[in-house]
Amino acid sequence: MLETAVFALDALFPPDLARGERSSPVALDRRGVWLRALPVEDGRWRIRADLERTDESFRRHLVAVEDARFWIHPGVDPLAVGRAGAAALARGRPNSGASTITMQTARLLEPRPRTLGSKLVEMVRAVQIEARLSKREILALYLTLAPYGGNLEGVRAASLSYFGHEPSSLTPGEQALLIALPQSPEARRPDRKPEAARAARQAVLDKLVRKGGLTEAEAAEADAEPLPRRSPFPALAWHAAGDLARAAPAEDASVVTTLDAGLQARLEALAEAAARAQGPDATAAILVVEVEGRAVRAAVGSGGLSRPGGWIDMTRAVRSPGSTLKPFIYAFAFEAGLAAPDTRLQDAARRFGDYQPENFDRVFRGEVSAREALAHSLNIPAVALLDRVGPAAFEARLDAAGVDLLRPRAQTREAGLALALGGAGISLRDLAVLYAALADGGMAKPLAWTHEAAERNARARGVRLVEAEAAEAVLAILRETPAPAGFTPVALTRGRPAMAFKTGTSYGFRDALAAGVVGRHVVVVWTGRADGGARGGITGRDVALPLLFDAADLIDAPVAAPRPLAPREAPPALVRLEAAEDGPRLIFPPDGAVVQVETFGPKARGLALAAAGEDLAWYVAGQPLAPDPVAGRVIWRPESPGFYRLQVVDAAGRKAEAKVRVKGG
Repeated sequence: MLETAVFALDALFPPDLARGERSSPVALDRRGVWLRALPVEDGRWRIRADLERTDESFRRHLVAVEDARFWIHPGVDPLAVGRAGAAALARGRPNSGASTITMQTARLLEPRPRTLGSKLVEMVRAVQIEARLSKREILALYLTLAPYGGNLEGVRAASLSYFGHEPSSLTPGEQALLIALPQSPEARRPDRKPEAARAARQAVLDKLVRKGGLTEAEAAEADAEPLPRRSPFPALAWHAAGDLARAAPAEDASVVTTLDAGLQARLEALAEAAARAQGPDATAAILVVEVEGRAVRAAVGSGGLSRPGGWIDMTRAVRSPGSTLKPFIYAFAFEAGLAAPDTRLQDAARRFGDYQPENFDRVFRGEVSAREALAHSLNIPAVALLDRVGPAAFEARLDAAGVDLLRPRAQTREAGLALALGGAGISLRDLAVLYAALADGGMAKPLAWTHEAAERNARARGVRLVEAEAAEAVLAILRETPAPAGFTPVALTRGRPAMAFKTGTSYGFRDALAAGVVGRHVVVVWTGRADGGARGGITGRDVALPLLFDAADLIDAPVAAPRPLAPREAPPALVRLEAAEDGPRLIFPPDGAVVQVETFGPKARGLALAAAGEDLAWYVAGQPLAPDPVAGRVIWRPESPGFYRLQVVDAAGRKAEAKVRVKGG
């Protein structure tokens, strides 16, 4: 009957373990380096203890000093209670503590005034806790809740704040201080009460010597260790690590991510410098993904928390991709047999129903190869190929690969040709999924943020986005894209990984993007304003592409020989979409073009004329043009605005001509 009553009371009045559950796991990098933890109520740093990452000798010394019979008593130590009672009777006041680690844990879970009645409640609660948790769980709970001064709770928070590292390896002096602090955390804070902290540490060292835990020489050496000062917690990968910590299972003390702390720190500094260089309202984001397993190695969400909108994770934000989706239009067209890299396409003014796109520089180049059109990001050929592929089919294939495109409200009913030029929103994370698929033979897989997810991805087949041959053909073209100013072309650089890349600029210059495949990594960068505001004339090639190259230089990517630059021969049926005429072919300016120049006359910058053929001579209004002695090619400097007739003639007398209009800037 008594036993039944005890069980009933225990069930009616269970110990409140909620405080121990209100703690946050720590996000660690792939090698166990601390990235970020989250505070709990009242801004307290209560970091859940992880016994597997806590120095074994520290755990042993803690038990030896605080509760020698911890592993065998039922929550209350009768010998300690008897000793404390006898001492109190002899001296007329309590002098020897009888609180076990379990009783101290009960007090930390349910704080009460230190009275005899509270001590009795702690004893009952200790027995109840022992009935519910294992000894290791109780020790972990104590090391989670133990106060260490200020807003620090738990041995991990204390070790990181005071010593700058996890408690996985602690010196004897560090161990003694961590054992002493919870008994009087404010009175013994080493950063505020160094003398009291030193005396408390010495008392613990003396106990360890008496108990055989340390030699006198070891204790003297530990006592000579300088007292630490408190340091702020690390906050690497602030956005991504915070999300991963929030999403971690409540029972996990740590979440091991795929991020690389060293690379993350270097790229955060790079993004901050890039954002600062672009003006007070600018920010930046960088994402680095290892193709194998899709492990995310770095995720820089902004140019810094102090930047405008710095708290927003721009790797998650949906923004216009500009031209960065063009490679996938070409890949689908190659796969479907609609075109090949050397298929001739027309880059000329054209209307597609009620949609009339134009090139970024407002210049048409006439007949070009698909290879040239993609490498130079020409808009008209891309839209023409998307028209043949089908916007709805294009969007459906991306959707099947797990990539969502968000269209403006006016276009929510159906996909349109504007998809080719950034007419739908996408996140940097989804863009990384697509470029990783290009680098992995056309197979799309989700990004992996934990080691377990990366291992699952490595075993999984993935979703076929595009055939491997088409994916490789597109990458080969992107490797031939001209490098940004100040960077040596990869084909001329010994030992540097090949870079296949594409840039994008959204309408109003709001977003500047660049995405690339370098070695076995995919890098995606973005710069702009977090509020989506327009920026005057800043393009992806101007600002995002140099950032992409700088980020790639910070990755330990394996060396990969660049692909040969020689063009591949197109299938006979796809040599050109329209029959070509013999003789020279005028590339720039094409017939009917409207060309805008800033200044006129012999000192103007002029227009570089381009044509295909051999031994060519140029004429404007019947007057010959000589090659510029400095530039080494023909530069036309119109005298005034108006209409002009240009001719290019080869040695056989065959010619091509164009009528163009020149406008002032």
